[in-house]
Amino acid sequence: MSDRRREEIERNYRAFQDLLPTLLRTHGGKFALMREGAIVEFFDTAGDAYAAGRKLFESDMLFSIQEVVETPIDLGFFSHAIPER
Repeated sequence: MSDRRREEIERNYRAFQDLLPTLLRTHGGKFALMREGAIVEFFDTAGDAYAAGRKLFESDMLFSIQEVVETPIDLGFFSHAIPER
């Protein structure tokens, strides 16, 4: 994984952790598509979030997905699964 991709995933994860208490009340169980430390949109499934991320950010594929649950889990593997170009 490139340093740029890793940095994006880590930045998004830190931002998500900061927002989590509020998000649990408003978007619990949803999946957040994130880019540049901000939530772009919420989805019902990780697959839907991934498909949207691929479409929106096809030029560089820099995004991550995080499930809004009590204990955050880094779902950056969605980004990791995309082959380097």
